[in-house]
Amino acid sequence: MTDWKKIVSQYGHIVWTRAYRLLGNHQDAADCFQETFLSALEVSHRGRIRNWSRLLNVLATRRSLDLLRKRIRQNSRSDDLTNWSIVPSTNPDPSSQAEEVELGTNLRKAMTKLSPREAEVLCLRYFDQLSDRQIAQQVGIEQNAVRVILHRARLRLREMLTSSAKEDKV
Repeated sequence: MTDWKKIVSQYGHIVWTRAYRLLGNHQDAADCFQETFLSALEVSHRGRIRNWSRLLNVLATRRSLDLLRKRIRQNSRSDDLTNWSIVPSTNPDPSSQAEEVELGTNLRKAMTKLSPREAEVLCLRYFDQLSDRQIAQQVGIEQNAVRVILHRARLRLREMLTSSAKEDKV
């Protein structure tokens, strides 16, 4: 029998952090937190879980991206994705704040267009700051594959963000 209290207390912060970093607001992160653990419950019914940290990281990333995709489809205005009023700013310049909001929104949209593996590897690198070796161990692939996935994902993000910036100028 699975001790869910222990699992939530031990890994809940990982799920919350991943969800909040991808989604950018508390309400969406809370929804993702619940969905992640519900998904983990379903997976646990199918068999024994050997690595809860990895499973929950993968599920949190996927649920966050699913929720982002849903929000993007529902909202014609991308400003609704994030409650930026709660993010403290070191630079009160309104134009800088507007640029940060726009970049964050465009980055979240672009992340939803990456493959689940690309998004997972990017999150492990840039959110969790893991090395290639650590990512390879966590994901179960070779270090060279991690480098290739990171390279391709960064190229795709750059292309999407560049095309988004060009569309905004037109």
